[in-house]
Amino acid sequence: MGIHDIIEGKKEWRAHVARVKALPPDYQIVYNEMQKYLFKVGPVDLTEGNLLAGIVDFFEEGVADGKGVLELTGTDVAAFADGLIKDSRTYAEVYQEEINGKSGAAGK
Repeated sequence: MGIHDIIEGKKEWRAHVARVKALPPDYQIVYNEMQKYLFKVGPVDLTEGNLLAGIVDFFEEGVADGKGVLELTGTDVAAFADGLIKDSRTYAEVYQEEINGKSGAAGK
């Protein structure tokens, strides 16, 4: 990864953050909580994919339709986020595999 790629990545991230800040406050709160959750347990390729941008697109459509954020996600926002990553390999799975591998190696 060259310096040009890093600069472009920062520009894209800043544009993404600006889109989030343009959302109504309740949408911003839910988005930020989802982002924290996904960064903790989310897919390994989270930063390479379009998941976060897709969430912002979905939220922008909800705002345009005059819907509240919980009308879109439901009251269990973590379950909604889990549904988005159900077919992706997550950091939680990688961590569990490491634990299982280490305990398996120690037991031999």
